[in-house]
Amino acid sequence: MTKIHNIAKNTSYLTVALILQKVISFAYFTMLARYLGPADLGKYYFAISFTTIFAILIDLGFANILTREIAKDQSKAERFLGNILGMKIPLAILALSVVFISINGLHYDPLVKLLVYISCISMVLDSFTSTFFSVARGRHNLKYESISSVIFQLIVLTFGYSALLLNGGLIPAMGALALASLYNFIYSWAIVAGKLKIAIKIFYDKPIIQEILKISWPFAAYSIFQRLYMYLDSVLLAFFAGNEQVGLYQVAFKIIFALQFLPMAFTASLYPAMSAYWKDNHDQLVISFERAINYLIIISWPIIIGIVLLADKVVLLFRVGYNGAILPLQISIVSLFFIFINFPIGSLLNACDRQRQNTLNMGIVTIFSVILNFILIPRFQAVGASITVLITNILMFLLGILLVKKVINYHSAKNFIVFYKSLLAASLMGATVFLGKVYFNIFILIPIGGMLYFYILYLLGGFKKEDLTSVFKSLKL
Repeated sequence: MTKIHNIAKNTSYLTVALILQKVISFAYFTMLARYLGPADLGKYYFAISFTTIFAILIDLGFANILTREIAKDQSKAERFLGNILGMKIPLAILALSVVFISINGLHYDPLVKLLVYISCISMVLDSFTSTFFSVARGRHNLKYESISSVIFQLIVLTFGYSALLLNGGLIPAMGALALASLYNFIYSWAIVAGKLKIAIKIFYDKPIIQEILKISWPFAAYSIFQRLYMYLDSVLLAFFAGNEQVGLYQVAFKIIFALQFLPMAFTASLYPAMSAYWKDNHDQLVISFERAINYLIIISWPIIIGIVLLADKVVLLFRVGYNGAILPLQISIVSLFFIFINFPIGSLLNACDRQRQNTLNMGIVTIFSVILNFILIPRFQAVGASITVLITNILMFLLGILLVKKVINYHSAKNFIVFYKSLLAASLMGATVFLGKVYFNIFILIPIGGMLYFYILYLLGGFKKEDLTSVFKSLKL
């Protein structure tokens, strides 16, 4: 089986799984939002955001290192995994200690503290699960991770929704998340030990640990910056504006986060192949990167324009109390284009041993994000956080694409042609959606708009029949 076919098949596996996962996750989020209201929803996601920030102390970029090094040399799997597990155990204890000291030092109410403590269970288990699945990714196998991601969300939905029906409130809802994390941890362990036949042992080999730490610190720094960038805004919103604004902001954040399954699935499969191409086939690396950019351009524009025009109707899915989320959603969703494109840019830079420069870019963006949030959140609350998201993603794109051109022989002309055709098709679709939203239900408009967009794009030559055939073939087992 060729690497290209592996990319297509793995992308298909993970794309289908992530579609199901995100649909289930978003359905559960909608239930939570409708049941809890903005203030309690804000408490729930504050706890998750707070612990997620400190989860960076456990991983330190090890997941990327494990995937990359195993993709290059399969014989490294057992020793690298064992030494990384050996380092992560004391780091997990450290992270738990820091979370406990921090949340008590900030004097939050007992309910929020308890939510944070329960969320810590997920924080630790998810970190080890990520390590195990990184081994499978290094083996170019995303099938089991894809299956697990769907079951994870089904557990959260089943137990979390049951708790809501029984008026259990926030604590059982957070407990459902911890239960799903426990399942995922056990499943990922079993896959590595049972299916991949890799012994799970703890090692402390000084030369290997030194090698891992030497090459992982840029990934660790990047992970720290990324977590701060993604989750610190919710913590700052809670501090400056209160839990209700966190709840309103989470509507926009959750929609964008749910839609990221598209670039996540593609780049998760593409990253190991990029690492291999960088070693022995630079021409194919350029082709793969250009195709990834085209794919994400085509997917992003109809989503952006559709949500901007239908934001008022989208927010009604939650309930009347979330009207304050309309403008933050409209602002944030524009950043989706840059978020999508930044995925393959970051993957390429990491695969090409440019993780230090990629980390520097992430550091610059994070510092800029923190400064903007401190300026804009006190004044504009959730809208200010959304403006920051848009500006910083543009900055991340500009810094990344300039670096890409220094690493590979990349010319953006082909991608620009697809960009203009996609934007034109999406604009024509948007005009139809805008005129039709007065007369039609949102669930009718969305599929009509989607079909119209791809039909127009096909007429414009944005993609060819062979592209569709390739996708359908990749779905066959």
